[in-house]
Amino acid sequence: MQKTRHIARVIKSQPTLEGAGVHLKRAFGFGNTDLFDPFLLLDDFRSDNPAHYMKGFPWHPHRGIETITYVIDGQVEHGDSLGNSGVISSGDIQWMTAGSGIIHQEMPRGDNAGRMGGFQLWANLPSDEKMTQPRYRDVTQDQIPEVVLDNGTSIRIICGHAYGKQGPVQDIFIDPSYLDIRMPPGQVFTHPTQQGHTVFAYIINGQGVFDPDAIASSAQDDDDTANMISNETLVLFNDGRQVRVSTINTAVRFLLISGKPIREPVAWQGPIVMNTQEELRIAFEEYKKGTFIK
Repeated sequence: MQKTRHIARVIKSQPTLEGAGVHLKRAFGFGNTDLFDPFLLLDDFRSDNPAHYMKGFPWHPHRGIETITYVIDGQVEHGDSLGNSGVISSGDIQWMTAGSGIIHQEMPRGDNAGRMGGFQLWANLPSDEKMTQPRYRDVTQDQIPEVVLDNGTSIRIICGHAYGKQGPVQDIFIDPSYLDIRMPPGQVFTHPTQQGHTVFAYIINGQGVFDPDAIASSAQDDDDTANMISNETLVLFNDGRQVRVSTINTAVRFLLISGKPIREPVAWQGPIVMNTQEELRIAFEEYKKGTFIK
């Protein structure tokens, strides 16, 4: 077993349309579910054009998953069939466990300059939790601890542990970690990871080197930029006990996310993810009949 994780895949996020016509970039989703298990999808909905996001995501159902929405610019207004409503603002996160079923809407609203920015991650639920009672964890930006290291690297801890601090989102079935990391130029950041867990980074600003082999290659080739990974790119790591990220002449900001694989069959159609096609059929039949909400 390697101590430091190496890069398994580098994936550039791809433009797609969702909801009522929201333009976003999809890093992964609706593909090889084994590759990112227990995660299903990651969408990047950053934009400075209100026409690309204002129509939002009108009423739609979810069952069998958790949706994690992290806003970095603007606001997202939300409401659901249980009577919950609210606004997620810059720096806030909403961790929604759809469980047995929820019908909700999410409507992005830009800031005063028209900018909207954020990410939505879908996490799968194990079979014995798919019909659990729905619940929300709404976390405001001032509830998220931040650690600043001696080298200037800052770490916002949404979920999981880092440097003796724990994120506010706890008791999640897949034992996840969700960190928002900013590194200045010319620094190295090493972070321990649980062996056997799926780990990936999504770069949201700047560029960095995400593999120690790449650092060695750059030194041999005398080309500092050859192995840089930049904005709107996902790095999926192989197994190991830590990740190591380096910056050279530029800063980098990235999300570092990990979770324990579920390793169960996945039956997926639109916003509903179950274990079998029969469970999917029942879910959509209940939705049509009005018996979806338990």
